[in-house]
Amino acid sequence: MPRPRLYITAWMLALGALLSGCSTPMDPRRDQPFMEQASVTDRPSVRPTRSFSSFSDSLMCMDHMLRAAQVPTTLVTSKQIPDYSGRVAVGSKDMVITALSQMSRLSNAFRYVDYEVDIARQDTVQNLTTILLNNNQIQLQRPALYISGAISFVDQNVTSNRFDTGVSGPRVDLGYSQSRNATIIGMEMHLGDFRTRTLIPGLDSANEVIVGTGGQGVDLAGRIGTYGVQFNVGRDYTQGSGSAVRTLIDLATIELVGKWARVPYWQCLTLEQNHPDFQRQLRDWFNEGSPAVRLQLVTRSLISRGYLPASAGAEPMPSHSAELRTALSRFQADNGMVVTGVVDFPTYERVLRNFVGLSPDGTLARIGWNTTSAEPATVPSPAEAVLPPVVATSSLMYGASPTERSIDLQIENVMLDRTAFEVGEQIFLSATVSRASYLQCYLADATGTVLRLLPNQTNRTGWVSANQALRIPDWMSPNPGFVMDAASPGREGVACFATDEDSTGKLPEDLRGPPLKPIAAYRSLEKINEAFAATWGATGYTGNAVYWNVVPRRAAPQPAPAASKPPARQ
Repeated sequence: MPRPRLYITAWMLALGALLSGCSTPMDPRRDQPFMEQASVTDRPSVRPTRSFSSFSDSLMCMDHMLRAAQVPTTLVTSKQIPDYSGRVAVGSKDMVITALSQMSRLSNAFRYVDYEVDIARQDTVQNLTTILLNNNQIQLQRPALYISGAISFVDQNVTSNRFDTGVSGPRVDLGYSQSRNATIIGMEMHLGDFRTRTLIPGLDSANEVIVGTGGQGVDLAGRIGTYGVQFNVGRDYTQGSGSAVRTLIDLATIELVGKWARVPYWQCLTLEQNHPDFQRQLRDWFNEGSPAVRLQLVTRSLISRGYLPASAGAEPMPSHSAELRTALSRFQADNGMVVTGVVDFPTYERVLRNFVGLSPDGTLARIGWNTTSAEPATVPSPAEAVLPPVVATSSLMYGASPTERSIDLQIENVMLDRTAFEVGEQIFLSATVSRASYLQCYLADATGTVLRLLPNQTNRTGWVSANQALRIPDWMSPNPGFVMDAASPGREGVACFATDEDSTGKLPEDLRGPPLKPIAAYRSLEKINEAFAATWGATGYTGNAVYWNVVPRRAAPQPAPAASKPPARQ
């Protein structure tokens, strides 16, 4: 029987050697191959995605609605949005700023006044602002409105369901467990008048959202001879409070702004994209479909939107195609997504937003796009275009650009329904391109003088992001680069032209001169349009023009003569 003793002695010697080795310092040079992997391992495994909520499309809808209502630019600020429960640690104030910004890309409805009085929250920018304020080198504009609110309550585990069961035998033990919990988060937000520091009655929002947790697991244990075997598997989910608070803030901001601006904001809250199961259903379709099917769907959408030519659908495009990756990158940038150039789920979900809808039974179903052809509509050639009559303000579309690219060019003067501008009166415009493009704008006055407004010395690039209004001139900037006054009685206008790339080098030599200088060879916007049509072809560019009348300045009313006073009585 000496053999077991030998085994025990050998194990004791091995353990002693291991312990003695642990007492000596390790040599980090031996771990160099292991450490070299740290910088790669530390990088995220998944590409970042843009943070969307259920009401992201509603915010864009509100932006268009405020633009249509011609709501003037309003300065707004907000208080901190505290969490009195202490259970939701999120940046609520920054979420409010993001929501207001998304409602102002096209309409310019709001500009946020960023000033922090809490010393604990001040940073370098705030400290520099304070120094400049004290030296009278900076001036803050007083906001008109402010947002106040709080995460009013967090009721945890309002409903809870738990189920446990098990069975035991001589050789096998089996257990099953399941649990579900629901938590309610409530938020109150109000809109106040900054001048009087009073909350405006009726401009309030009180909403709550439910987030849940759940899980289930199976435990299996048994014995095989003298050995025990144990097996455990489970799956759980936890809906985070961050995305829930963003949804509440987006909803509350839409309600407050809609009530304040007196616009039918409820139309933006009934979009099918707000359906709770919208993204979940799209995710199921994304997982069920093959990569080839997903690529075909996205390609068809890009063709219908004009990002790819109609010929691209003749045969399947490989996913690594440079043309496809470029089109995907432009589509992602125009829709506010993280640009990857690949067909990931955020791109698939954004493409299918115009492809699905509610079926009669209330579930989401594939419906189809309104158009699946990239063939442009039949429009007259630039030479055949007929100018509108000289009455009030009018617009004229130029070119026959690819599908879904357009220029929204509008007069932004505060007074609505203008019929004419007096000589010397300032005129303000805005241009919005539906796709990121290179934009050039020209002015033609009543004397036949034509000059280029954009690009100029203050806006040299000419590149314009999609769905973001470009002010002409920039009336919110202290140095707009130029001002636009009604010059001589007659007809004036501004035309803007958008292309997929910088068109300066391809245009005639006379159009490559410095900005804000008369272009002698061109006397009308129609001639500029003909130059673009000759350079890019009828479908290679997008153009739009707006016209107005200029009338002589009216004479200032003369003051009434002072009435003679009767002589004073003695």
